[in-house]
Amino acid sequence: MQAEYILRGQVLSFAGTPFEGDSPEAAAKLHEAVAIGGGKVLELGTWDGLRKAHPAAELVDHGDRLILAGFVDAHVHFPQTAIIASWGKRLIDWLNSYTFPEEMRFGDRAYADEIAGRYLDLTRANGTTTMCSYCTIHPESVDAFFTAAQARGQRVVAGKTCMDRNAPDGLRDTAQSAHDDSAALIGRWHGVDRLSYAITPRFSPTSTAEQLEAMGALWADHPDCLMQTHLSEQTDEIAWVKSLFPEARDYLDTYEKFGLLGARGLYGHAIHLEDRERARLREVGAALVHCPTSNTFIGSGLFDMAGLMAEGQRIGLATDTGGGSSFSMLRTMAAAYEVGQLRGTPLHAAQLLWLATQGSARALHMGDQIGNIAPGMEADLVVLDLASTPAIAQRSAGAKDLWEAVFATIMMGDDRAVAEVWINGARD
Repeated sequence: MQAEYILRGQVLSFAGTPFEGDSPEAAAKLHEAVAIGGGKVLELGTWDGLRKAHPAAELVDHGDRLILAGFVDAHVHFPQTAIIASWGKRLIDWLNSYTFPEEMRFGDRAYADEIAGRYLDLTRANGTTTMCSYCTIHPESVDAFFTAAQARGQRVVAGKTCMDRNAPDGLRDTAQSAHDDSAALIGRWHGVDRLSYAITPRFSPTSTAEQLEAMGALWADHPDCLMQTHLSEQTDEIAWVKSLFPEARDYLDTYEKFGLLGARGLYGHAIHLEDRERARLREVGAALVHCPTSNTFIGSGLFDMAGLMAEGQRIGLATDTGGGSSFSMLRTMAAAYEVGQLRGTPLHAAQLLWLATQGSARALHMGDQIGNIAPGMEADLVVLDLASTPAIAQRSAGAKDLWEAVFATIMMGDDRAVAEVWINGARD
């Protein structure tokens, strides 16, 4: 196939995992240019070589800017867009004070459409091309999100949040309606264009045993779907779970006994895990999603990235909008670095970029489609200006190598660093 576009810059791809071996940067490879066409990455190579191979392609010269896969955000709540950065609550109070009142509004399709579009515009401006989102209990919220993403050509995952207790009257469904509504949404959206469905019980405290059982049965009927929920985010939450499920061995057991533990499961936060939980999650190949800005913003704790990676866990990175305090995966990477420092295990820039792209894509079981620049991968790309502000420019000018320059943008960058975004091979 002849390329439609050739992009020149510092094109970053991953040939391995930077959490293995002695040198994280060895997992990354740099190329002069990338050729894309038909929504896919066609070739990596030299600028002159690709121009000769694809003489009809449009040339896009980004100089020394960094070109990498679009960011993949593995755990978000798009309905919380309008309440991001709300002050001063821990998890349970935060849900009752801010989240639930806002989510009540999403039975209004017009409002759901407005926030879905706003969320996708804000995240695209920050270089995020794929995310996995919770919606609300309202099927309209799922329809709104998928419709907006479909119009933008994005690869996204989402699901109707299911809750039948410990939530306001207007935000509770039932075990049966949660099953039936979710099944209908799967039939309507899952596998259409670049859209995928995630079965979504919010977390054990807001679902009865009957609802968790219904969600487990639905997942068994649709094993190609992802399943997303929350796990061991705060210590008082864990105590609450134990009071609600006194027979459970631990928090994870409240999912496991109902068929909600599996390789395609996504477990957000996972900070305060017990040894049995860590072993079972690793055994089944489930994904843990690190949400560092959220974990510090609402005082949840410090994720054990080094220990969990050393165990061989599958780990993604996420903003957790709006408990997380930023739409930016750059800010999220910076927070992950800071959490690592507090645990005595700081992350290298290559590890941070991998988590925000390939790591999160693997968590979503999409690592062969998105999250890297390689032939055959979908052409979701972000172009980063490594001198986007005077403060960053003066630091990157003195950098010894690319990694020092990239690290300055990770730590100090925002949407101004995002020079260009490509989604499905189209320049935004």
